[in-house]
Amino acid sequence: MRIDSHQHFWRYEPARYPWIGERMGVLKRDYLPHDLEPLLAASGIDGTVAVQAQQARAETDWLLELADRHAFIRGVVGWADLRSNDVAAELVRLGRRPKLVGVRHIVHDEPDDDFLLRPDFRRGLARLREHGLVYDLLLFPKHLTRALRVVEELPDQPFVLDHIAKPGIRDGLFSPWREDLRRLAAFPNVSCKLSGMVTEARWEAWRPEDLQPYLDAVLEAFGANRLMIGSDWPVCTLAGDYARTMGVVVDWTARLSAADRSGILGWNAARIYGLDGRRGEA
Repeated sequence: MRIDSHQHFWRYEPARYPWIGERMGVLKRDYLPHDLEPLLAASGIDGTVAVQAQQARAETDWLLELADRHAFIRGVVGWADLRSNDVAAELVRLGRRPKLVGVRHIVHDEPDDDFLLRPDFRRGLARLREHGLVYDLLLFPKHLTRALRVVEELPDQPFVLDHIAKPGIRDGLFSPWREDLRRLAAFPNVSCKLSGMVTEARWEAWRPEDLQPYLDAVLEAFGANRLMIGSDWPVCTLAGDYARTMGVVVDWTARLSAADRSGILGWNAARIYGLDGRRGEA
């Protein structure tokens, strides 16, 4: 089984997706399941996890509706306002949807670098485990030290680090990202997506060998059983098509054991997100 653990859908409206900037013209259109499905077939991908790209309750409901209509969408990482006084009721509502497997907030766009540490946000985070939901960490390297405090505080809450925390690949930067990543990976409740790397490299000029040292560093930190492949489609198309983007990780795993390779390419995502229907049992 091969699972793309991180992709997006949207009906593009500028006001809803302000993070899509001027250099991102290719993203300024609708991206829907019929656009992705042939790419999955061509790359031998059996299913995906669709991830929120807008902090709106309506988008989460829409993604869940898409998942109900398209069997290849195995799970949804949506958004809920974890700071809200009504978060308990909202999580009960969302928890009735079996394909909701996680929640995410676009933390790296918050002006407050300590957003993860806000008491109201942490109270909401603490409610996810009772609903069997993973929390996806969308961070820059500067946020990793804050994430350390949160994952230590919630040892029973599963976390997944998106996009290997977006290190400075285009400039060949490793420190302090690598050291902080190791500290985060020391907590067994944290896993990591091998995704979002091509857009942190030089969009027009990256080579697979530019990404391999970062993949090696993440493998050393987390071990193979807590890693999962993800395309970040359609955002990846800023720097490479679907097949080339996924091929970087697929080719890199060729040196690993069959069990480790199978885990990274699909089974780990199925286990960690509970895509087999056993949500929250990872």
